Amino acid sequence: MGAGTEPDGSSRSDEEWERFLRESVAGAADAPKEPSARAREVAKRLRAEPGHGPEGWRSYTPARPKRRTGWYAAGLLASLVLLVVALAPGRIVSLFAGADAPPLAAETARPTQAPPVEAAQRPTRNEPFRGSPAARWASGAAGITVPTAGSVGWMSAAEVEQALARSRDFLVTSGLDRGVLRGERPEKAIALINPHQKDVQHLLHTAFRTPSAKNDPLLLFSRFQPSHTHLVGDVIKTRGRLTYQEGKRGALQVTADVTFVYPVTRADESGDDEIMRTIVRRELVLSWDDPDKVITEPGTFSIVSYKYDMTNGGCGAPTGYLTPPFGKDRQTDQAGPESDPYDRSAPVAGGESPGDECGRATRS
Repeated sequence: MGAGTEPDGSSRSDEEWERFLRESVAGAADAPKEPSARAREVAKRLRAEPGHGPEGWRSYTPARPKRRTGWYAAGLLASLVLLVVALAPGRIVSLFAGADAPPLAAETARPTQAPPVEAAQRPTRNEPFRGSPAARWASGAAGITVPTAGSVGWMSAAEVEQALARSRDFLVTSGLDRGVLRGERPEKAIALINPHQKDVQHLLHTAFRTPSAKNDPLLLFSRFQPSHTHLVGDVIKTRGRLTYQEGKRGALQVTADVTFVYPVTRADESGDDEIMRTIVRRELVLSWDDPDKVITEPGTFSIVSYKYDMTNGGCGAPTGYLTPPFGKDRQTDQAGPESDPYDRSAPVAGGESPGDECGRATRS
C-alpha cells in the first residue's frame, strides 16, 4: 500500500499525510491512528462478506435531507384553489351552498348586488331550495330583520319597538301563515290595519269576492288554491328587513322589504315530482299615526303604499291566488322584461300590481 492510500484503496492528499506524520511524532491526543496490518486484514475479509461490509473510517456520508414533495404538492394545490376562487367566486359558493352551507348573516341594509349564480340543480322534496340562493336564507320570521328601536315623533323607544314587532307580525300573518297560504281569509293580518282607512278597507271587502287588477288580495297577501297547488315541506325561506323614520304629522313610518320563497308542487296525484319555487317580493310602507292627529285605532297602522313582484305565480287575469305554471303550462314566450327574482339591490319596480304580462325570470 502506498504512503498516500486509505485502507479501502482511496487516495489521501499530500497535505493530509504530512499533517498525519507531524501529529503522530508530536503525540497529539486526537491524531488519527494508522491501522495495523492485522486490522487491515480483518477489515478486508469482512468487506468480502455480503451484507457485512463496515463503513470505512473516513467513508461516512451524511444522510441526504428528504425532499418534502407532500408539502410542495399541498402548496401547489392551495394556490390553484385560491386562483379558482378569485376568478369564479360565484361557482365556488354554489358548490357548497347546499344543506351544509353556513346561513347568510341577517340583511341590515340594501345589498349592492345580486347573489352569486348557483350551479343548476333540480329541487327535490327533501331539498326544495337546492340550487337556489334561498338555500342559505333564514326560515320564516327569522329572515325578517328588525332594527333597534329609538324614539320617533310621537312615540317613545318602547312604543316604536312594539310597533316594529307588530309590523313584522303583519308580514308573518300575511305571507307565512299556513291557513292564509291555503286560501283562508287573513283575519289576523286584517286586524292590524286601521279600520278607518277607507281605500284599503274597500280593497279588503271586494278583493276576496271579486278579485281584479285593482282589488286583488295578492297585493297584500300570499295565497295558493289548494285544488291547484300544494306547498312542499314546512319551510318557507325569507330575506328582508324593516326600516323606519319619522313620517307625516310626526307618525312612525315603517318600510318593509321582504322576499318570500315558496316551494310548491301540483296538487293532483299525477305522480309528477316537478317542484317549483314561487318567489314573491313585497315592499310596504306603513304609518303608525298619532291618534291626536289622525283617526285610527290603538295597535293599528295605515298603509301608505304597497308594491310586489312575483315569479312563477301565474299570468293573466287575477284569480286572487298565486297559480304556479307546471309542465306544459310554463310560459316559454314571455314578452316582459328580464329580471332576477333574488336580486334585492334595487327597489321593487313597477306599480302596485305586476299586471297581466309576465316578465322573464333569469332563475327561480
